[in-house]
Amino acid sequence: MALVVQKYIGSALVGADRIKQVAERIVASYNAGNDVVVVASAMAGETDRLIAQARTISLAPEGRDYDLLLATGEQVTVGLLGICLTSMGYQARSYLGWQVPITTDAVPARASIKQIDPAGIRDDLRRGSIVIVAGFQGIDSRGNVTTLGRGGADTSAVALAEALGAEVCELYTDVEGVFTADPAVCRDARKIAKISYDEMLELAGLGEKVIQIRALEYAKKYQVDIHIRSAFSDSTGTLVTKEDAYMEGVVVSGVVYDKSEAKIAVIGVPDKPGVAARILTTLADADISVDMIVQNVSQTGLADLTFTVAKSDLHQAYGITGEITRELGAQNLIADEHISKISIVGLGMRNHAGVAARMFTALAFNNINIQMISTSEIKVAVAIDEKYTELAVRVLHDTFGLAA
Repeated sequence: MALVVQKYIGSALVGADRIKQVAERIVASYNAGNDVVVVASAMAGETDRLIAQARTISLAPEGRDYDLLLATGEQVTVGLLGICLTSMGYQARSYLGWQVPITTDAVPARASIKQIDPAGIRDDLRRGSIVIVAGFQGIDSRGNVTTLGRGGADTSAVALAEALGAEVCELYTDVEGVFTADPAVCRDARKIAKISYDEMLELAGLGEKVIQIRALEYAKKYQVDIHIRSAFSDSTGTLVTKEDAYMEGVVVSGVVYDKSEAKIAVIGVPDKPGVAARILTTLADADISVDMIVQNVSQTGLADLTFTVAKSDLHQAYGITGEITRELGAQNLIADEHISKISIVGLGMRNHAGVAARMFTALAFNNINIQMISTSEIKVAVAIDEKYTELAVRVLHDTFGLAA
């Protein structure tokens, strides 16, 4: 008998028919001899509805009451799933985060899990119950309901799988797994059967939104195997696990794009220590994350600094940077929303020379200009004009032989 943790995306829990379909999948695993713990998200759109409702009362809702409100979405789904499983003749036991308990820190709207006490869940499993836990939520040391941030049910599931010593954590999503590229852009994109934690972390950070990054970090730290599957088909998905020799032999595993970033270029600032630090530190103090960074030094004692931020932060970042650069006497400040970040990821890059050269040559051959470059041990990312996004993805997908 294996212990399996299953997490279901909100789109799989909208309406009675879909809840019954999820219940049937849960029962199938249970009848196969497994102990089953289910983590449920709120129904698709429910969290957004609650946020919108809160904003009719306050322009910037936050704090204890806001977390308490957002946590109600999952309470509905675990209750409905429990009712459905009971009506099918199975023992079901549902929990909210605080009832487990899942203990977190007290950071509003993005709490981190500190500890899980699985004793109650283990007792229920020994009695033959199917256990259902509300994802996305927990409780702090003062007894306040907390939430884990958007996509937090993924983290709930991985953390429960670790605490219970589960064989696998199955994340049921609205896609069939992780592909070598977006199938909507590359028709011949191939589903990846197995991928390492590090590769998946890079893909998630570069635009692949199938799983929350914090869940991946937790899984890597505690070596929890994650099976990303579709909630709407029976096909096998993608296993996220520790790397092996086969993975290291694959030079490039996937191509991913991200259109959510914008570029800010500071032209002609004094080339002296502390200038870049002042700009980037001020942005960090405003909780604005900077991604790609390029600094060019001229021969006239001036430098150009270019960096990217989320488009949602562009207006604020441009204002902050403008104030600093005016004080520094910069020649110009330019913002560009029409960029896209294209990245290739693969463990094999560690041991294969010339990967970046092949990437740049392929883009140049197709007249796609590279504006910025960022690299790590297993990824190369470039910023290009947004209008070339789909072409660049297809070109690189072909260049590295990723087709099905």
